[in-house]
Amino acid sequence: MDGLATILALGFFLGMRHATDPDHVIAVTTIVARQRKAGSATWIGALWGLGHTLTILAVGGSIILFRWVIPPRIGLSMEFSVGLMLILLGALNLTGIRRLIADRKAAGNRRPLHSHPHGHGDFVHDHPHGHGLEGHPHDPEQTPVGWLDSRLGGSGAYRWVRPLLVGIVHGLAGSAAVALLVLATIADPTRGVLYLLIFGLGTIGGMMLITAVIAAPFAWGSARSVRVGEMLRISSGVLSLGFGLFLAWQIAVVHGLFSAQPTWTPQ
Repeated sequence: MDGLATILALGFFLGMRHATDPDHVIAVTTIVARQRKAGSATWIGALWGLGHTLTILAVGGSIILFRWVIPPRIGLSMEFSVGLMLILLGALNLTGIRRLIADRKAAGNRRPLHSHPHGHGDFVHDHPHGHGLEGHPHDPEQTPVGWLDSRLGGSGAYRWVRPLLVGIVHGLAGSAAVALLVLATIADPTRGVLYLLIFGLGTIGGMMLITAVIAAPFAWGSARSVRVGEMLRISSGVLSLGFGLFLAWQIAVVHGLFSAQPTWTPQ
């Protein structure tokens, strides 16, 4: 029993360490870039960890219980999906920034002008504008949240769907490696699945801490200066886009995802 307790404790701390993998940190950084409160960012980290844990339990548990063998092309495809997700997250962040810049330019010829943060739903941004007859320089519905609000009604559930889905995709990439590690060290399948659960709880805890820490400079920068907040969001978008492209190239070209003989080592 002491041996099992030790293994489970190790699984929890390994799960927390797993949350610090570069692709995980970059993904959640892109997601929390617009958060102004550490509490909201912490919940985003928890949802990311939950999605990750669900996939680890589903795929990794099946490998342990049913002795599934993942073909190299399938394994590479799961990892390739992470690269595509990072590219998408980075592009979405940069698109949002481009929209803010366009708003600022559109308001440039209006006088008198001033600037302060304002919101549409939970989308908070800033641009130079006046309060005269020219009105607001953009349609309040022409924002990411406004677009979703008009199609999903009053439900707030979609605000939390993105980190959950991103976590699920990231879980696909790591589930095989974690399951194979469990198979090599724990003979009992039931205990192996229990280890995966504890590992997942550790990942959730680790990601909650990471997102809270990451959100702090974004909240500080946005509070001090809108431009500083924008620069931080641009940086996170560029980092996510660049790392996603690198990861996709590694998997597609170096490991030969689309070649006749792909090579894959779960890690």
